[in-house]
Amino acid sequence: MLKTVAIIVVPNFSIFEFGTACEVFGIDRADRGSGVPAFDFRVCTPLPGDVKMKSGLSMNVGLGLEATADADLVIMAPYGRDEDVPEPVLEALRAAHERGAWVMSICSGAYALARAGLLDGRRCTTHWHYSQDLANRYPQIHVDENVLYVQDGTIISSAGTAAGIDACLHLIRVELGANVAAAIARDMVVPPHRDGGQAQFIDRPMPTCGSAPMEALLRWMVENLERDHSVNELAARLHMSARTFARRFRAETGATPAAWLNSQRVLRAQELLETTEMNIDEIAREAGFGHSVLLRHHFAKVLATSPQSYRRAFRGQLAEVG
Repeated sequence: MLKTVAIIVVPNFSIFEFGTACEVFGIDRADRGSGVPAFDFRVCTPLPGDVKMKSGLSMNVGLGLEATADADLVIMAPYGRDEDVPEPVLEALRAAHERGAWVMSICSGAYALARAGLLDGRRCTTHWHYSQDLANRYPQIHVDENVLYVQDGTIISSAGTAAGIDACLHLIRVELGANVAAAIARDMVVPPHRDGGQAQFIDRPMPTCGSAPMEALLRWMVENLERDHSVNELAARLHMSARTFARRFRAETGATPAAWLNSQRVLRAQELLETTEMNIDEIAREAGFGHSVLLRHHFAKVLATSPQSYRRAFRGQLAEVG
């Protein structure tokens, strides 16, 4: 079970991305009646003392890398220059991985994981600004710049800024269940779940009718997942031709109407699997797939797992005990 979290900082680390991990794991919410446990949260560095941030500020860090020795999760905070990461940091990351702990990078922290050899043959991500450079430096890893975060085994990498929150909440969901993740997200006033496969950014050309009507349509689609939602019907709701609507929809969402709708149905099925006792047939109908065969097909396609396996994994250890 996830109890102890250590985040490694080195000179020129980024304060905001560092703060995302502190916000998720470093605040004691155990007395708020939400079921969130108190984490043993540790900030450590190779040479304890004042560590300069990218912003020019400094923070006094009292713990050395020995703080990672028994951590259930070791996070590599983003930093400015690759030479700022000494070999002991890489050794600590390798040791954590070898003993089965979770290892996570936020933004440019992925470079340290790559240098440590932890990403060899694995899929990962980082901020899109660094993705091509990371791929060029380490051709043995598979860099996906079009996602928010990636979990490959017990290694999680995330893109920049708020994607670090998404990655942390994803791990909370895996280890402790959706209810705990939702409680932390509610306290932080952030979305409880953004799918890791969501694009880091979407090219949005100037719309011809404004974004409000499309956003209203998207909300209506989510509220009516059980409907078929043909392109012609959706286009008519916005008083557009089917061709114009399809082009506008992709510009607004980064996906076709069918792909976007299926992704929302999968998300709804995930929520129901995590939080209800409904059987697979009931969830398939509630999520809009109609039949369990289609639910299983899309789960395998999108998540590479079955609904039953997903339910077992994402109920979390706390939910199993409770």
